[in-house]
Amino acid sequence: MKTKTIRRRKKRIFSLLLVLLTVCMTGCGGQAGDQKEIQTDTGTGEEGEYKTFVLGDTTFNAENGEEDINPHNENGGWACIRYGVGETLFRFNDNMEIELWLAKSYENLDELTWKITLQEGIRFTSGREMDAEAVKECLEALISEHARAAGDLHIAEIAAEGMELTIRTEIPVPALINYLADPYGCIYDVQAGVTEDGIVQGTGPYKAVSLTADTGVVLEKNVEYWNGDPKIDQITVRTISDGDTLAMALQSGEIDAAYGLPYASYPLFENDRYTFTGCATSRVFFGAMNFESEITGDPAVRKAIAMGIDKEGFVETLLGGNGYPAAGVYPDSFSFGGDAVTAETYDPEGAKAVLEEAGWTDTDGDGVREKDGTPLVLRWLTYPSRQELSLLAESAQATLGEIGFQVEINSTANHNSIRADRTAWDVYFSAMVTAPTGDPEYFFTYHCLDSSDSNDGHYHSDKLEQLAQEMSQTFDTDRRGELAVEMQQTILDDNAYVFCSHLRMSMAARAGVTGLAAHPCDYYEIMADLDVEQE
Repeated sequence: MKTKTIRRRKKRIFSLLLVLLTVCMTGCGGQAGDQKEIQTDTGTGEEGEYKTFVLGDTTFNAENGEEDINPHNENGGWACIRYGVGETLFRFNDNMEIELWLAKSYENLDELTWKITLQEGIRFTSGREMDAEAVKECLEALISEHARAAGDLHIAEIAAEGMELTIRTEIPVPALINYLADPYGCIYDVQAGVTEDGIVQGTGPYKAVSLTADTGVVLEKNVEYWNGDPKIDQITVRTISDGDTLAMALQSGEIDAAYGLPYASYPLFENDRYTFTGCATSRVFFGAMNFESEITGDPAVRKAIAMGIDKEGFVETLLGGNGYPAAGVYPDSFSFGGDAVTAETYDPEGAKAVLEEAGWTDTDGDGVREKDGTPLVLRWLTYPSRQELSLLAESAQATLGEIGFQVEINSTANHNSIRADRTAWDVYFSAMVTAPTGDPEYFFTYHCLDSSDSNDGHYHSDKLEQLAQEMSQTFDTDRRGELAVEMQQTILDDNAYVFCSHLRMSMAARAGVTGLAAHPCDYYEIMADLDVEQE
């Protein structure tokens, strides 16, 4: 049996190692952006063993819109919910079906009105009780601060009385409950405010005590958590944007678990020293065509690109089988998924014929086609924090090169500012979860419509706008699925987007870590049942 003195000594040693690791990562350039030390608790803890845990994550950075854990700031809700700080009124089970969470029940009174009854006995980490008034304040702040949330929810008015919340929308919003399960819907104490470094007071099993953008966040156990007893006293999430550096950190024992490992490193952890958790998701690698580009504004070029990418080869060779070729927006496991639509398949000879017919020919024999004096140069924009995106770019560079393209790859952390300038790129490849709310409407409202915040290529389709309008007012789930198929086929027929691979999301941890499970929506990571055997 360890003595309390030994426990305290181990705690001090571990805290020192955390500080030394931060200094090392700063000096070695393993992080993205300016590096600052993450402050950690150096106290001795309460009676018993003081448990600590370190998670390495490639995605917690400003490059991905996650500079903090404020759910009203870009994609900060993802970090808020993943790291156990915030919770939403509703959540998804493993089949992506809606379940109650902070909400106790709900009722759709009419096309515009929803009544939600809240769970009782829940407090924010600020100490304030979570009641309908507190939720009302949070949702009103959300729609005033987060453009996408405002566009999704269309809230006209919220009324609060005791534990009952009544939401009236401006127009029918059939997917309102699904949208309230989006990470931006994390409920926090607005009266307690948001700190300068982006920390909020949520209802989750952990509370943030320090945060440094592009470096990480330190969490402490919420001893008054309403839904179980969190097992770990202190958790440090470290931003390690380079996948290879992340793998080395897990191998060396500097971190206990890793999110975002490159698939090529998986064999390193396929032994009894580590555990894996994984599941199929709707996260997809896909490209948006720039309709204002002289190159991808040409329908023949877009079709040739769609026919010139070897999706099967990419999945099997570069992803090691950790994914599956994509046809449309959603995976085959969805009723409105890939099996329901028709997309271009890999056909290099057919792509050559399409380009020839459209007047793109290689007149000087240098391997690059031209038309009216313009060479077929494709400026491919992507980013490095998901290592597979760069591998996809290199694979496409080779296969498209064989049919007469010159592909110029720009993989940069500065991709957000570059994609805002439509004169600077022709195709933008990224990764996203296409159905994070379990409903098909999300992808289209986010990416494809005139009103979409992330319609990067300025795509427009009268037909798609009409279908989207119908979906926005359709409550019947079967009809929504039918509309999702029609909408996918519309963008595929226009070759406005090319979908390459759906991913199998996995996390690796050292042996002794329990309660860490991958989820299809990619939201829920640090939960109350996460536990670790201290070494």
